[in-house]
Amino acid sequence: MRRRVPGLHQQSDSKRQTPEGVLLVSVHRVLYINGQKPYFAVTFKVLEPAVCAGQQISTRLYSTERALWKLQWFLQEFHYDPKLLDQDEIDEKALLGLRGVVKISRASANGRMFTNLDAFAPETAWASSSREELPQGAVMDSLEGR
Repeated sequence: MRRRVPGLHQQSDSKRQTPEGVLLVSVHRVLYINGQKPYFAVTFKVLEPAVCAGQQISTRLYSTERALWKLQWFLQEFHYDPKLLDQDEIDEKALLGLRGVVKISRASANGRMFTNLDAFAPETAWASSSREELPQGAVMDSLEGR
């Protein structure tokens, strides 16, 4: 039996691969998953650099006791509502549209690829960096200085 699969003959477009490095993003979608290891499934939309603009990156931010430091870091750098944060509350709707800088890497384990969030910075860190180069200068310094 033959099946037609449109686009099969075309080579994989490198633009469609998950971008890595330092990116200016906005929160596009959030879903809380309450399982053995509860987490927020977060989808970011890339704003800059321009070559990656519009791409979406999906990853997880765990809310286990051991991983709360990273969730809190993300919320603070993306300027989440401090009143809600002080009350230990996360409103998924309030997360939508928040902007900031993330450092993303990819890792492989047991044949699966994972998207890691290595660092966060406020949106102002991107704006203060040089526009001529991929913002590896000031942004990277602020991200690695954590």
